[in-house]
Amino acid sequence: MLQTLTRPYDRFISLISGGFIESLMLLFVRVTLAGIFWRSGRTKVEEGSWLTVGENTIYQFGDDPFNEVPLLPSEFAAYLTTYAEHALPILLVLGLFTRLSALALLGMTIVIQIFVFPEAWWQVHSLWIALALILIVRGGGGLSVDALLTGRRA
Repeated sequence: MLQTLTRPYDRFISLISGGFIESLMLLFVRVTLAGIFWRSGRTKVEEGSWLTVGENTIYQFGDDPFNEVPLLPSEFAAYLTTYAEHALPILLVLGLFTRLSALALLGMTIVIQIFVFPEAWWQVHSLWIALALILIVRGGGGLSVDALLTGRRA
């Protein structure tokens, strides 16, 4: 009797646990996390440029007490953050060095949470961390350059 009730559920789980469905889900997670940081990175560059760090960004990292990150000189932190928010999302979308890229974005999220926006844990940062952790644990999936390089496919 119990097996009759659980059989449809077991079939459903078997269907969605397949390699291709998981690879699609991991691609979605990669693009979602990449989009968050890419859009943030684009706000830090001068309009009309690809990677010219804006004066406002340098000001925010240097003189804005809400953006004070310890251990790094402020101008260096502005450039590092801007470049990381461009390079890491590209790597994520490609699925190249997925775990390492997600780990770096996890580190950035923790820094943002602790030093910049500590009030944004439940609304924002917990979700970013969840996305990063999925990618760190599962990797990029079969639809990634990582899979091509290691010979795994969806």
